[in-house]
Amino acid sequence: MRSEVELANTAHGIGDDATVNVGSRLRALREQRRMSIRSLAEASGLAVNTLSLIENGRTSPSVSTLQRLAMTLQVPISAFFTPEAPQQPVVFTPAGQAAASVFSHGTLADLGPGLVNRVLEPLLLTLDPGSGSGPEPIIHTGQEFVFGLNGQICYTVANQTYTIGPGDSLLFEARLPHRWHNPGQTPAQALLVLCPLELPRSALERHGRF
Repeated sequence: MRSEVELANTAHGIGDDATVNVGSRLRALREQRRMSIRSLAEASGLAVNTLSLIENGRTSPSVSTLQRLAMTLQVPISAFFTPEAPQQPVVFTPAGQAAASVFSHGTLADLGPGLVNRVLEPLLLTLDPGSGSGPEPIIHTGQEFVFGLNGQICYTVANQTYTIGPGDSLLFEARLPHRWHNPGQTPAQALLVLCPLELPRSALERHGRF
């Protein structure tokens, strides 16, 4: 029987070669830090059962859940869906070949895997009609830039809502609680660029150059 994640991959037209198993990546990151699933649950505020379902590929997490786990593990959110890649000064990603993560009714694709000393995260967000980032607001360090590509995405930042269509853009301090959803009847797509003010500790250790 195919898992919910595999079915979602098919629904979004993402092949197996372009999709990273979020659950496996989460387990690997947790084990690298010698954390039990229970200790990660306590640190992140998520239920042990929820983490177990994610790690075993039985459910796809919301983006707000991924962001909470990223902050707890001190990694960029792209760490959950970017395969290990050689560090290089230039990264070229052909169309349709970006490593992607499937979450509830949408995908996030990393457009800059393997860049040396990377301090920003360019992500391609695709949302099904009526879907969004999840029930919890997202908070993280740095700044966030959004550029609308297709359809409409409603971004709520600190209780102010902005409707982003093709060509519209939004830039804000990511410490402000924010969430987003697709209010339309067709899929929506936007470019997200996350610009943290400092690299996570794990990234500093991995590069070994600071």
